[in-house]
Amino acid sequence: MQARRQLGEFLRSRRSRLSPQEAGVPTYGGRRRVPGLRREELALLAGVSASYYARLEQGQATNASPEVLDALSRALRLDAAERRHLSGLAAAPRRPAVRRPPPERVDAAVHDLVAALGDVPVLVLGRRLDVLAWNTAGHALFAGHLEPDMVNRPDRRPNMARLVFLDAHTRELYVDWQAKARAVVATLRMASGQHPTDPLLAALVGELAVGSAEFAARWADHRVKAGGTATYAMRHPLVGTLTVTQQNLRTEDDQTVVVATTAPGSPSQAAMTLLVHATVTGRAIARQPLPG
Repeated sequence: MQARRQLGEFLRSRRSRLSPQEAGVPTYGGRRRVPGLRREELALLAGVSASYYARLEQGQATNASPEVLDALSRALRLDAAERRHLSGLAAAPRRPAVRRPPPERVDAAVHDLVAALGDVPVLVLGRRLDVLAWNTAGHALFAGHLEPDMVNRPDRRPNMARLVFLDAHTRELYVDWQAKARAVVATLRMASGQHPTDPLLAALVGELAVGSAEFAARWADHRVKAGGTATYAMRHPLVGTLTVTQQNLRTEDDQTVVVATTAPGSPSQAAMTLLVHATVTGRAIARQPLPG
């Protein structure tokens, strides 16, 4: 039922953003009561009956074929990520999950990759954006105010969505916080379509919607995003402003390896080198035994 409700909400949100002019639908003047296209207009563009499309939006239809989904995608002008999201919602299991999912784990090969990248900041994120692993540089760049060993405790792992919306340090870290917030919500929305019966994911969304009006507003927009590359200006409290490019690499276990790079020879690269050196040195001093 959850997946069908999400399917209807997603269709309504995409329909409301597509104007008749963009879709090539004549309006013949007069005032329109709904933003975007009417149900009947979209059904006509997609070549399906208006009553069937209405049932889809109302969560009453359960058997949308690939051909119908493709026709709706074309009519709504969905991008590749939105098409995958729509297909995932339509194909999602109808029965709710009955067990709490086990903690996510990072396999040995991914751990080796994180370690091999050395001074390049790396995070491994689970499907709910829990931080499953990070190297020294990744911890220093993204969450130096947190204990580095938190990622080794499933009950204490940081969550990137919580950090972005509920943590003051992380909010200040991004110069364009709005862009980062949009990306995080879009990634979570994509995950919710792929895993509609995950109770921990549903609980996280509920917690964020209650704790942040900004999250709730963005969640209602139904924007989706699948990985990709993004460049952010970051305002780090130790080394100042630097620009990093975040690349997302998917693993076979539905996890994301986030790699943050800086332009070679740039002031940002120098700042990153300084940050890593200061972090390693600070940890080394902290491990030294006290005299006497």
